[in-house]
Amino acid sequence: MDERGFAAVVGHNDIIEHLQNATKSGKISHAYLFTGEPGSGKKLMATLFATLLQCEKGRANPCMKCASCKKALSQNHPDIIMITHEKQNVITVSEIREQLVNTVDIKPYESRYKIYIVNEAEKMNPQAQNALLKTIEEPPAYAIIMLLASNPDALLSTILSRCVRLNLKTVSDKDVREYLINEMHLPDYEAEVAAAFAQGNIGRAQEAASGDTFANLAHRTVQIIKDIDKLQIYEIVEVVKEISAEKNNIDDFLDILLLWFRDVLLYKATRETDNLVFRRELSEIRREASVCSYEGLQEIIDSIEKAKTRLHANVNFDLTLELLFLTIAENM
Repeated sequence: MDERGFAAVVGHNDIIEHLQNATKSGKISHAYLFTGEPGSGKKLMATLFATLLQCEKGRANPCMKCASCKKALSQNHPDIIMITHEKQNVITVSEIREQLVNTVDIKPYESRYKIYIVNEAEKMNPQAQNALLKTIEEPPAYAIIMLLASNPDALLSTILSRCVRLNLKTVSDKDVREYLINEMHLPDYEAEVAAAFAQGNIGRAQEAASGDTFANLAHRTVQIIKDIDKLQIYEIVEVVKEISAEKNNIDDFLDILLLWFRDVLLYKATRETDNLVFRRELSEIRREASVCSYEGLQEIIDSIEKAKTRLHANVNFDLTLELLFLTIAENM
């Protein structure tokens, strides 16, 4: 959380305005649901809102200087409780009872509200959700429960109906790019590639801009694309083995592939360069646009999407990538 409060948030102006208006008017709901894909800023937004509600100054932005804000900044505020869970994929009924249900009737220690934040709320099992529902239905006047969910459909309809839902949408590429340049101090070209890769997700953009992992992956991916039509079958197998050693990055690798071939298709159709992500590789993009047909490029793009789907369905990793690379080579 940044000391600038809401001023440091990239995008989501409509949600910020809603939260500020609710605070000013005193019309605070007892239950909020922040939705959006992982990395969209749900936790940041909920934490800032909780900090604002507890701020001793009571303005449209948390002051970040009063005792309450300082405790929130250090994640040490006794009346802002972040629910934790031991198992990675489930929040159990005992965890909801021990950390929330059984403590909600204890009045706030020092603030006006007692705020609970349940991150990854969709991981609550049915028993945990039912236990929480009773509290949401009849909460104490001072209690506020904030649920954060990437998959809100996994929550009971009775919980959804009792929450004010705030959906964090994707941020514009322009805003992401400016953030990467001004806040993460990325060079313009790298910021352009990272912003396109992030697809409006500021968390993903931050991850791409942190360290050399993404830059190295992007460089290696482009090199593979440049060489792929010259590779023999045994060489393709070797490249697949190399990628297989870093399976955790496979989604990023495939997304970079998609960005590249969309650039080739865009250049082939328009001959314009302003909207290309990989403008620095214009000579290679121009070459591929000249040798690839529209149908071939579309087949490549479709094959990348199919590879993503197959890998998420746990189809054989090496075989899926070998077929993908053969499809790309055949159409180049």
